[in-house]
Amino acid sequence: MSARAFEGQHAIVTGGGSGIGAALCRAFAAAGATVVVADIDLAAAHSVASTLGDRGTARRLDVTDAADVQAAVDEVVAEHGRLDLMVNNAGITWGSRTEDLSVEQWDRIIDVNIRGVTHGVAAAYPLMVRQRGGRIVNTASMGGLMPAGLITSYCMTKHAVVGLSLSLRSEAVHHGVGVTAVCPSAVETPILDSGQQGGFDGRRYYLTGQGMSQALDPDDLARAVLRGVARDEALVIAPARSKVTYAVGRLVPGVARRMTARFVGQQMEAMQ
Repeated sequence: MSARAFEGQHAIVTGGGSGIGAALCRAFAAAGATVVVADIDLAAAHSVASTLGDRGTARRLDVTDAADVQAAVDEVVAEHGRLDLMVNNAGITWGSRTEDLSVEQWDRIIDVNIRGVTHGVAAAYPLMVRQRGGRIVNTASMGGLMPAGLITSYCMTKHAVVGLSLSLRSEAVHHGVGVTAVCPSAVETPILDSGQQGGFDGRRYYLTGQGMSQALDPDDLARAVLRGVARDEALVIAPARSKVTYAVGRLVPGVARRMTARFVGQQMEAMQ
């Protein structure tokens, strides 16, 4: 990938105020794109945008509000005439025994992790079809490829994101539009330590469960994502060892399920 692979392109990154989203904003700007750093936390969006010089603009965005997402897309088109990159990255997690999740928690994670992505697709994809080009990038997770208890609601939503991305990709290719799902293992972001209840230790769970001594640096992930998007890859799986995990799950699913059940049981005991 050339250093300026996205020169002159225009991007929106949701959840751009921290973590993976902030790293993606930095990477796309460094590769030549102008970036709308979109986040429900406007102060965080401004903080990231301020590091991008004239390539970054902050915008408060609630991805659960379809009209707000559509307005963000319309604003970019009004200013630049097109939108080249729609990065649906905003997400949350709950770590808990499934029986302890409330209906409100289920609704919230569905609203952010699934509807937040579909709102981005609904706003950007028709435009990209009309302009005969563009790329949709949806942040999923290894949890969208492999099942895992205690993060049941999170895995459910990320499986939905992967399914949406791969299904849309088979249609979008006929309009010159690329679709990529990002499926990382544990990344050093606030999500490792958020949404925990009932003794659940997210950092221990994610690192131990994925055989990692330390979480992936978000800037390293962002560089892998840019390479994958430039190559129009269907899935960006990182780090490399996670590709092995995914392959094992596909080739010998029974073994993978038994290993997962054993691990989840150990984590449940540690929560006592």
